[in-house]
Amino acid sequence: MEELYTLEREVGRGSYGVVFEGYMAKTGQRVAIKWLPCSDPERIELYLQELWAMRATAMNHVNVIALHSCLLQTGPRTLKPLKPGKVPQRLVESVLKGRVAGAARWREWDDVQRGSGPPGPGLQDGTNSLQGESKSSASDSSTPHRTPRNRVRKRPAPREEEEPKTPPPRCLALWLVMEYCDGGDLNRYLLSRPPDCGRNRGVVRQLCSAVAFLHSLGITHRDLKPDNVLVCVTQGGPVVKVADFGLSKMSEGPVDGELTRQHYSSTCGSDFYMAPEVWGGLTYTARADIFSLGVMFWAVLERITFLEEGAKREQLGAYVCRGRWLMPLGEALWENADLQLCIPTKFKRTPPLPPPPGAAVSALLLAMLASDPDTRPPADQLEARVSAALEEDAR
Repeated sequence: MEELYTLEREVGRGSYGVVFEGYMAKTGQRVAIKWLPCSDPERIELYLQELWAMRATAMNHVNVIALHSCLLQTGPRTLKPLKPGKVPQRLVESVLKGRVAGAARWREWDDVQRGSGPPGPGLQDGTNSLQGESKSSASDSSTPHRTPRNRVRKRPAPREEEEPKTPPPRCLALWLVMEYCDGGDLNRYLLSRPPDCGRNRGVVRQLCSAVAFLHSLGITHRDLKPDNVLVCVTQGGPVVKVADFGLSKMSEGPVDGELTRQHYSSTCGSDFYMAPEVWGGLTYTARADIFSLGVMFWAVLERITFLEEGAKREQLGAYVCRGRWLMPLGEALWENADLQLCIPTKFKRTPPLPPPPGAAVSALLLAMLASDPDTRPPADQLEARVSAALEEDAR
C-alpha cells in the first residue's frame, strides 16, 4: 500500500472500537483512524453495516463523515487495503455462521508456530505506524513459507481431501481511515460555548441536509444523537458531520418512497432519542430518524440538557419530567400517544439561555415529534420546512 498512517493518540473509545488521531505520512493530513476488532459475529455485522454505509456516502456530502480508506488486518503488523466494493469473504462467513470463521484452526496453528494464542492488533497509540503489505512482504516472519529440500524432486499434488498446511489469512480487525473533526462531538462543542442563536440554527440546517442526503441513498441511520455528530471548526463557523453508522440499514432506493419504504423490527438506538414505535417494539421506517432529529433540534435550540445515571458529562436532549425523574420523549409518547408536549419548554434550566423558538419552529418540532410516524415530515421536505420556519420566526 502506498499510504502510511501514523497513530498519535487515542481520542475516543466505545463499546466496539477505539478511535485514534493520526496522520498521512506523505501529505501530513490529519485523519481519524478507527480500530474495530473482529472478535465475534455480532461486532463484525455492525462493522460491515458501517463500512457499507460509509462507502455509499463516500465523500459526497459536506455534513456526512468522509471515509478515506479501509484496511484489513491479517497479522500483528500486516494490513491490506480493501478495494472499493469489496469485503472480506471470511467476515461475511462469520456473520452468516454465527461464529468467527476459522478461529479454532488459526488458534491451533498459532500455538504450534508461535507457542502462543492469536496475536492482538499489535498497533497502539503513540508513534506506531499503519502500513500495508508490500511486494517485499515475503520476508515477513509472520507469514510461513515452505522451502523445498530438493528442487529436482516434484512435490506430489495434494489430494482434494487434504487440508492446506497454511491456513488462509484470518481477519483480526478492520481499520477505517476517516476525516478528522477537531471540534469533538456536538455535545462537547455546543455546551462548551455560550448560547448562540445563529450557530444553533446553522447546526439544525446542516443536520437536515445530512439526513435528507442519507435517506436519498436509502440509508436509515437509526442512532442519531449528539454523540454521533462530529464538528469541524472552520473560519465560517462549525461544520457538523453525521457519523457512526454501525446501526444503520440500507435499502435499494430512497427510504421515503412509497414503493421502497423499508420496515425494521430490531429495537436499537439510544433511549432519549428513540421514537415511540421503536420503544414499543413495533416495526418502523426511516421516519424514526425524523423523531430523533426532532429531539436533537429541540435540545439544541433551547439548550436542554440531562445527566444520565453514572455519567459525568451533560448531554443535549429533550425529555418529559415525571416528578424527580426524567422520561425519554419516545417512551412517554408510547405510553400516551395523546401526550401534549410543551414547546417552548417549561423546564427549569440553568442560564444563560437562548431565546425560545418561535411559533413556526415550535409547530414544526411538534410535527417531527408526532407519535404517529406517518404524520412526521419526510427528510426530503424537512430542509425546506426548517428554513421556512426559521425565516418566518425571524420576521
